[in-house]
Amino acid sequence: MAKIAFASDHAGFPLKQELKNYIQDLGHEVTDLGTDSEESVDYPDFGFAIGNALTGGNADVGIIVCGTGIGISIAANRNPAVRAALCHDGLTARMARQHNDANVLALGARVTGIETAKDCVVAFLTTEFEGGRHARRVAKLDTSGN
Repeated sequence: MAKIAFASDHAGFPLKQELKNYIQDLGHEVTDLGTDSEESVDYPDFGFAIGNALTGGNADVGIIVCGTGIGISIAANRNPAVRAALCHDGLTARMARQHNDANVLALGARVTGIETAKDCVVAFLTTEFEGGRHARRVAKLDTSGN
């Protein structure tokens, strides 16, 4: 089973809590990096925290949640070790893993229902990176376009 780090801002807090319980029931180890309530916080702090958890070896993958998933994914992707993918359904989550070797699933709590979010999580956690022609493309992500 995977070690999964979670982080969210205040808008993502309720969905994060539901998904944490769901994933623990599936047998995965969960680390919660915050936030701990619906009191207003700054999403970049939690996007950065996911990157630190991955680079520090405290998690295999991460799941991040904010209102739309956009802001927290931008923040997380500032860390070169993070490949956060904002997903809206099981297909996009599966493709993020299969073709892009995403290591962080980003979700928008205000635009994604709980059942769809669960579908995303299952697809993300059960799909392997395909490699092959995709490995060359993913490797280019580390070159800053040069």
